[in-house]
Amino acid sequence: MKAGIIGGTGKMGRLFANVFEKAGYEVLVSGRKTAVTRADIAGQCDIVVVSVPIRDTVRIIEEIAPLLQPGQLFCDFTSLKVRPVEAMLKSEADVIGLHPMFGPTVKSISRQTIIVCPARADKVRVAALVAVFEAQGAICTIATPEEHDRIVAVVQGLTHFVTLCMADTVRRLGVDLHTTGRFESPVYQIELSLVGRLLSQDPALYADILQQNPYVPAVLAACRSSAADLAAIVEAKDPEQFRVFFEKNSRHLGAYCQEGQKTTDALIECLVNR
Repeated sequence: MKAGIIGGTGKMGRLFANVFEKAGYEVLVSGRKTAVTRADIAGQCDIVVVSVPIRDTVRIIEEIAPLLQPGQLFCDFTSLKVRPVEAMLKSEADVIGLHPMFGPTVKSISRQTIIVCPARADKVRVAALVAVFEAQGAICTIATPEEHDRIVAVVQGLTHFVTLCMADTVRRLGVDLHTTGRFESPVYQIELSLVGRLLSQDPALYADILQQNPYVPAVLAACRSSAADLAAIVEAKDPEQFRVFFEKNSRHLGAYCQEGQKTTDALIECLVNR
C-alpha cells in the first residue's frame, strides 16, 4: 500500500509521512523541490493527501482531482472542511476530509485529536483510516464538513481572535512585558505564553482560519456583544450585575469549571517546577 502526501515536505506533511510509515505504508511526498510530482502521487498512491496552506488547498485539489481513479482515497489536512471536501468530491476517488487539531511541533499524534469527515467512503474504508491514527494513540472525532467548520469557528476562530486582541491591547497600551513580569500571576503567565506561541507562527495560517471560515463572523459578532455587555457592567460598578453575568456563564460551563481548575492547577505546577 502506498500513501502520498502533496506538500509532504512541510512540517505537518513530514509528521504524517512518519505516521503512515509506522502503519506499514510506503510513503511518497511531493513539494516544490522534490523529484516526485503531484501527478506521480495521484497516479501511484492508494491514499492521496493534500497538506498545503488553506488558501492553496482547493486549487491544488482541483488540479489533481481529474487524475484520481475509483478505489483511491482522497484526503486533506486543511483547517476548513466544506470547500476542500466539495472540491475533492469532483474526483472519482473516495473522499475523507481530515483536520489534525494540533500543530506540527508535537512529538507524536498520541492523545491528539483528529477530525474525520467521511464524504464518500464506506464504513470499512473509514474504519481502516481511523485505525491508522488510533493505533498510534490519536483520538478521532467523526463529523460532517459543515459541523466541523461551525464548531471550529469557536474552537479556533474565537480562541485566536481573543488571543490576538490581548496581544494588540498590550501593544496599544505600550505595556513593557519585562515590567509586567515582575508582577505576573500564574494565569497571566499562561495567557501571555499563548499570545507568544501564536505570534511566533505564520500569520497567513491564522488569517485563513479567521477570514475563510464562513461561520467566524457570527462568532465574532457574539464576542463583540459580550465584550460590550461586560464593559458596561464594569463601568456601572454594580457588583450585583457582575454576579449575574458571572454566574450565568458559570452555570453554562457546569462541571467544566472544576475540570478547568484542575487543568490550570497542573499547568501552574509545571511552571513553578520547570
